[in-house]
Amino acid sequence: MSSNQNAPGSPAPKGRGAIPGLIKGLATTARTLAKPSHTAEYPDAQPHLPPRSRGVIALLEENCTSCMLCARECPDWCIYIDSHKETIPAPTPGGRERQRNVLDRFAIDFSLCMYCGICIEVCPFDALHWSPEFEYAELDIRDLLHEKERLGQWMPTVPPPPALDPGAPEPAEVAAANKPPRAARPARPATTVRPQPPAPQGDA
Repeated sequence: MSSNQNAPGSPAPKGRGAIPGLIKGLATTARTLAKPSHTAEYPDAQPHLPPRSRGVIALLEENCTSCMLCARECPDWCIYIDSHKETIPAPTPGGRERQRNVLDRFAIDFSLCMYCGICIEVCPFDALHWSPEFEYAELDIRDLLHEKERLGQWMPTVPPPPALDPGAPEPAEVAAANKPPRAARPARPATTVRPQPPAPQGDA
């Protein structure tokens, strides 16, 4: 029995591996005690977040056209938009009146939002932006439904967009704005229409 226990490859008896493991754990604790702590005393010390953190979605109301694209693409259906049409009088006499959508309500239910950012990506007029603000917890889950007034208050916290790569091509919008206006086409000369001779009539 004793020879089989001491044979190479046989499992070590119980109790022998506990002491080296305890010594390794104490050595790790001793090394950690000499290092400074990385714990931030929140809320006394604010965390240093990356500039493009996904904290909350801010709304730039004047850019919203009520196209409903963000609400249709939202996988959680947590965006609620109400609008009405308003008639704009003609700018010049004899012109035609136009209609535009007026935003009445824009709300996001952050108790349903999963922060995927699809609404921000699909917005064609840059009305939605990521804000690193994250301190909007509520005691009641029903208070996480934020209206457009609250969403607009987070716009000042939105960081500026990152600078473009120096080797990147010029954006199409900037290139179109800097493009010189096209020269007016020269007027075509007036063409004279020659009268056609009457067609011969057959014998009556």
